[in-house]
Amino acid sequence: MAKRGYHHGNLRQALVEAALELIAETGPQGFTMAEAAKRADVSAAAPYRHFTGREELIIEIARQGFDLFSDLLEYAYKDGQPSPLVAFEAVGRAYLAFARKHPGHYAAMFESGVPVNASKDLAAACARADNVLLRAAADLSARMPPDRRPPATMFAAHVTALSHGIVALYARGTPGARAPFTPEELLESGVGVYLRGLGFLESDT
Repeated sequence: MAKRGYHHGNLRQALVEAALELIAETGPQGFTMAEAAKRADVSAAAPYRHFTGREELIIEIARQGFDLFSDLLEYAYKDGQPSPLVAFEAVGRAYLAFARKHPGHYAAMFESGVPVNASKDLAAACARADNVLLRAAADLSARMPPDRRPPATMFAAHVTALSHGIVALYARGTPGARAPFTPEELLESGVGVYLRGLGFLESDT
């Protein structure tokens, strides 16, 4: 493992990267500042020059995670092209891809217990990601009859909850260990059932 610390010129980020490894291994509550310092190859006192404690370090990791998450969602959405439905499905796949590629960030963002308003920067980063999901839901639901159209915030919340549940239950560990389907297949079918229930998609039967 490469050494981190002062010689890298950015101790703050070295601590973030060390903590990300620890979170991926033990969860957001499973490490101490001393362990992060040791992983970053600095003294136990050094982290407190940049963070008041473990929670502030997790807040910074979550903020960086939401920035990465937003970039990925925006890239997947592509302003609703080539169609709102295709773009919406791409956003769902991007959600799963992010959780798989950035497990430490994901855990800090959604499983650490840190509130999104713990800092202004974290709240802004979270709002940016939420806005992509909300825009995707609003653009798609705009195609539905007004009397069947749920509020875009509710629509986005339902699909986010579905995505998060699939990540928690099926997108970690050995693929196929808990279901004979990929997480992407589960999400696609779940969203399909949801949209059919709203009358957006025609039933197969």
